Amino acid sequence: MKDYNGILIYVEQNEGAIHKVSYELINKAKELCEKNNSPLYCLVLGDKSIDVSELSYCGVDKIFYMRNKCFEKPEEYLFKENIIKFVEEYKPETILIGATNFGRSLAPRIAAALKIGLTADCTDLKIDEDGKLIQIRPAFSNNIFAHIKSKDFPQMATVRYKEFSEAKRDENREVKVLTLEPYVTEYSKISSIQEFKEENFDITEAEVVVAAGRGIKKQEDLYMLEELASLLGGKLGVSRALVDAGMIGNAHQIGYSGNRVKPKLYIACGISGAPQHIAGMKESEVILAVNNDPSAPIFNIADYGYVGDLYEVIPQMIERIKLCK
Repeated sequence: MKDYNGILIYVEQNEGAIHKVSYELINKAKELCEKNNSPLYCLVLGDKSIDVSELSYCGVDKIFYMRNKCFEKPEEYLFKENIIKFVEEYKPETILIGATNFGRSLAPRIAAALKIGLTADCTDLKIDEDGKLIQIRPAFSNNIFAHIKSKDFPQMATVRYKEFSEAKRDENREVKVLTLEPYVTEYSKISSIQEFKEENFDITEAEVVVAAGRGIKKQEDLYMLEELASLLGGKLGVSRALVDAGMIGNAHQIGYSGNRVKPKLYIACGISGAPQHIAGMKESEVILAVNNDPSAPIFNIADYGYVGDLYEVIPQMIERIKLCK
């Protein structure tokens, strides 16, 4: 352990900007570093279009910016090669990566190359009395929380988006950005890139979410809930059951295996409240549940509940909202 020191955060880019999950990781890592009296580093891989100045005021100790046009598009193999060489040179004690789509693809490649363990989709991180990282994640269908420690260093984990608040800006603490040359600029030859987007939909930032569950009888009925969401300036979400049934794409899925949301208002329609779904929406500011089963677990976390048929309740809500507009 003496050869390893500090926490390293891989700072992910998202369409030319820093992904918010990176700021969440910084905030949590600062807490861990204070307990362990260790430094906090950030590593950015990107081209000149990425503005990393905001990171300078987040309370980190060093920012390494590996800047090159080869990093314009996130590419797992190229990023992996550069990150593992950085880790081998600077020897961080812990590596944290956001559990985004790209992070979930990148992290296991890094772990395999370094021959270390990886705890995926953590919901919390702690430091034990010996200074080792405790990696906490749900297990056995969210019925327990597993506390995992790595045997070797560096310790490595991916952390789910929206588990922590973002790091606050501190104008009194500015850190200079250290520019690095990439170790590798070409891993595989790419002749062309074509992007196909089935739907440009992001539910994670919605302030209002109207969510549907097994109470929905057929695919066409989702239009009713989509109309309600639109009237409220929100977006339509669903439980995993509707995605598995092929009614809608997984971009709408909320839950442990889907998206995590923190809207100001969450309207659960025909959702029983399985632990896997609750894990993705429990931090909503206000939860309104509509279900015809008075014993549905969703009512245990709801701020407001209505026992009734969603096919009667939702049309009335739509009508009343239209009258108020």
